[in-house]
Amino acid sequence: MAARFIKIAVLYLLVGVCFGGAMGATGNFTLAPVHAHILLLGWVTLALAGILYTLYPAAAETRLATIHFWAHNLALPLFMGALAMLLSGNNGAMPVVAITSSVVILGVACFVVNIWLTVKRPG
Repeated sequence: MAARFIKIAVLYLLVGVCFGGAMGATGNFTLAPVHAHILLLGWVTLALAGILYTLYPAAAETRLATIHFWAHNLALPLFMGALAMLLSGNNGAMPVVAITSSVVILGVACFVVNIWLTVKRPG
């Protein structure tokens, strides 16, 4: 599971960097929040989860880790697409933003509960 998190995180890094490069090349920074969310929720959050799952392998073997991975990675791309539409003036995308961001939050909540339940004090 740790390797899955790290591998998907580096894909989000590539997407975020390319997205930033495209914004810089065009001079249009309307979608800067999408760029930031891809890098923070995709690259940083998932890379750190992968590192924690490497350090605490028991946490990586839980059902909560699997739910976290799939909820986060199925919802985040849809969330970013809907957020881009919303920021571009399509207010109809708001319900999709609300639902998909909630799914990401639930995935992160699974991660938090998983870490609290499985990471024990040394010794």
